[in-house]
Amino acid sequence: MAQLKAGSRVKSAVCNAELMVIAAPAGDVDVRCGGAPMIDIGADGGGAAFDPNFKEGVALGKRYVNESGDLELLCTKPGEGSLSFADEPLKLKEAKPLPSSD
Repeated sequence: MAQLKAGSRVKSAVCNAELMVIAAPAGDVDVRCGGAPMIDIGADGGGAAFDPNFKEGVALGKRYVNESGDLELLCTKPGEGSLSFADEPLKLKEAKPLPSSD
């Protein structure tokens, strides 16, 4: 995949997942869903193969980040494929705990 910028939208070539880019590192980014590279929201999917090792799925409204935290994606449409940055699986971003109101 080419360069990503905040606010751009991408979709999976192998399932129904659609994502919005919240943050992305500079340069070319290899983001995948279901083992296949993500494509631009307006592009045709066209015959990509689903990798069974990446079949955990993505949940609507959840944010996914890479280990270093410089890539963050928001799921706008759920799908069967799980996300990865090259071969590194993306993890679900945990909510920050609110401070106590004592």
